Amino acid sequence: MKTVYLDNAATTKIDDEVIEVMHAAMKENYGNPSSTHQFGRTAKSAVETARKNIASHFKASASEIIFTSGGTEGDNLILYNAVLNLGVKRILTSKIEHHAVLHTVKYLSKAYNISVDYVKVNEFGEIDLQHLEELLISFNVKTLVSLMHVNNEIGAILDLQRVAQLCKQYDAFFHSDTVQTIGHFPLNLEQYPVDFIVASAHKFHGPKGVGFAYFKKGFGILPMLLGGDQEKGARSGTENVHAILGMEKALQIALNNIEEDKKYILELKSFFISELKTINNKIQFNGNSDDLVKNSYTILNVRLPQENAMLLFSLDLAGISVSGGSACQSGSNSGSHVLLEILTPEENNKTSIRFSFSKYTTKEDIAYTIKKLKEILD
Repeated sequence: MKTVYLDNAATTKIDDEVIEVMHAAMKENYGNPSSTHQFGRTAKSAVETARKNIASHFKASASEIIFTSGGTEGDNLILYNAVLNLGVKRILTSKIEHHAVLHTVKYLSKAYNISVDYVKVNEFGEIDLQHLEELLISFNVKTLVSLMHVNNEIGAILDLQRVAQLCKQYDAFFHSDTVQTIGHFPLNLEQYPVDFIVASAHKFHGPKGVGFAYFKKGFGILPMLLGGDQEKGARSGTENVHAILGMEKALQIALNNIEEDKKYILELKSFFISELKTINNKIQFNGNSDDLVKNSYTILNVRLPQENAMLLFSLDLAGISVSGGSACQSGSNSGSHVLLEILTPEENNKTSIRFSFSKYTTKEDIAYTIKKLKEILD
């Protein structure tokens, strides 16, 4: 049976070159970076070179990059530091953020009496920037704005430049969850005055369980993990050397080929949209995910004209892997919190699917998926 993987917003296939780099590191560069002997020094040098190279892609300095286990840890580390280290008393966010942000903000609000306000979003999942400015004006307390750049379910893209300008104008810190950005969109941190971003390597064809957080220089970092004072005291625990080197390689490959990959994936997405419309002209696209300019080129969130509770299961039986929302919610019966926020109750009762693409997706994959969807929905 043919298999098709269209869940790249959840995780991506690791590049062969990345596997080779990691394999070599596991075999040859196995020292503990905290050890002072030659094996430790070799490992330490490799980690610090990776840090420097990763930082250079974003016009950042190596000291501003902290290696983590991925996006969730990075978001937690930043939000905790905002409250416990930087004196933030108020957080502005939206109800369509990743749960790594929403759940952490909820906890911090209760545990530390932090005020939380939610910025309005429209039916396309776009942030209401006028409302954001109104919220920034309304209180004179130390504030953090936490808004994701690319939504992981509907692909809506935040105007990062404008939000950064508003935060600077009203003296607020700005954190953006950029997990779906890194490796897919160029990001120059000299041009975008963002204070904090995060990345997860497995979203751009790197290994799982490794990522990084960016803290703008001058903030200092209060660690969540205590012990060995690794990462300049910001995160204790022996560095995941082979995964860090794999992430460095994956990022290099992704950014070196970013325009070519984008063009290729956009063509696939456009083809998929046109073919979906031939199945049923009442098929809709959640948010503006069918917009090839305003939306992420890797994500397409599709809403059927009716409910089909067995659709994901039927596609899986046909060898097609997709998601009903974010992979983090796949075991949840509550549905997508993102779609719940932007759709009407009637629209929410219909079945929605998230298809997400990568450079490894083929036109044959799309054609096969369309064929099976026609069979299932007949």
